[in-house]
Amino acid sequence: MPRKKKQAKPLTGKDLIAKVKQLSDYTREEKAKACGYISTDKDGSERIKTIAFLNALLDAEGIDLGSQSPNGNGNGGRKPSYKVSVQTNGNILVGRAYTQALELEPGDEFEIAVGRKHIHLTKVA
Repeated sequence: MPRKKKQAKPLTGKDLIAKVKQLSDYTREEKAKACGYISTDKDGSERIKTIAFLNALLDAEGIDLGSQSPNGNGNGGRKPSYKVSVQTNGNILVGRAYTQALELEPGDEFEIAVGRKHIHLTKVA
């Protein structure tokens, strides 16, 4: 059985900034890959972790974009932050914490748009 190649730890902090400056002519994705922000899927294909790269770059530069609560007022309370799994029947359950935060009522209708790696729900007026 072949051994998995251990991936190097992605660059952070001053090392990340220095490497990005070195690679000024590269695309964002090429920079992310060169800085170690890449993973290998089970099928052997590579995935560039662009968001993780950009977040690390913001952290390295000391830029804090802050966080905002789900109700948009920017303060307090417990924020819903859990993962969901597809159920055996193929459904995904969105919990009460999310529907309450969006002030949704029983019977509210949504349009569903499916993207490459996301599902976008838009409330029908």
